[in-house]
Amino acid sequence: MELLNERAKKILKKQHYRLVGRHSAVKLCHWTKKSLLDEGYCYKQKFYGIQTHRCLQMTPSVLWCTQKCVFCWRKIEETIGAEIKKGGLDEPGEIIDGAIEAQRVLLAGYGGIPDRVNQRKLREAQNPNQTAISLSGEPTVYPMISGLVEEFNRRDFTTFLVTNGTLPERIRDMDSLPTQLYVSLEAPNRELHRRICNPIIPDAWDMINETLSLLPSLDTRKVVRLTAIKGLNMIEPREYARIIAGAEPDYVEVKAFMLVGGARNRLTLDHMPSHEEVMGFASLLAEELSYKIKDEKKNSRVVLLSKK
Repeated sequence: MELLNERAKKILKKQHYRLVGRHSAVKLCHWTKKSLLDEGYCYKQKFYGIQTHRCLQMTPSVLWCTQKCVFCWRKIEETIGAEIKKGGLDEPGEIIDGAIEAQRVLLAGYGGIPDRVNQRKLREAQNPNQTAISLSGEPTVYPMISGLVEEFNRRDFTTFLVTNGTLPERIRDMDSLPTQLYVSLEAPNRELHRRICNPIIPDAWDMINETLSLLPSLDTRKVVRLTAIKGLNMIEPREYARIIAGAEPDYVEVKAFMLVGGARNRLTLDHMPSHEEVMGFASLLAEELSYKIKDEKKNSRVVLLSKK
């Protein structure tokens, strides 16, 4: 069963996605490329110790999402919906095998510039050991997300799962938890969430709060992530703190909105806060939460708050 039409496939391929099966995709991260050239590394390496060059950035639901966020880098107009059709699902093992092979294909060109590429890293990159299950779409739309995480874990990957929190039942029912669970929180209240995230399912704000309420019971590392958009959501730190405090995350990340991909059609450079502005808002949030500023990465415009 074909789930992606030819128009969608053409758009994704033009954007350098490598399609996997019927609903998944892989794309080389900017920082993976930088790492291979010894020109930098992802903030997740600095904060959490992963190896940037061995990270597999993938999604099991490339054009399926429960929201159409204005800051999203994907072409939100092409969103297929919030449900993958029954009968069209690929198995977790098939997705992972295909994703690793797709990553190898995307890396192939780096073998042609041996004088610029770190050859040890390039060899190691052929066998990734870390996955960022995010990239595009909402990964928990894939009904077998628990099985996907379990299979990655079985293969000795560290797993970073990023969710917008609108499908709490998928998080509640997970038999295998990721190494790190991210929940995105893009607004301090229902009305601003509606304006920024444009949910296409009912009661999305309530569902996000339900997901956040689950976090204290989950035995894994938990992070609440805020995408800071200047002039839109860098307000009301006390309200953010009230919501986050109930979730008791280990960390909070405050990261600047970046004007890339489809977001360029909806927002402007004026919406991109400087690192100093991100730090300023993060400091206010830390004070309200009684968290401490643990780390920062200036060229990624991101600040890490820690509970301890």
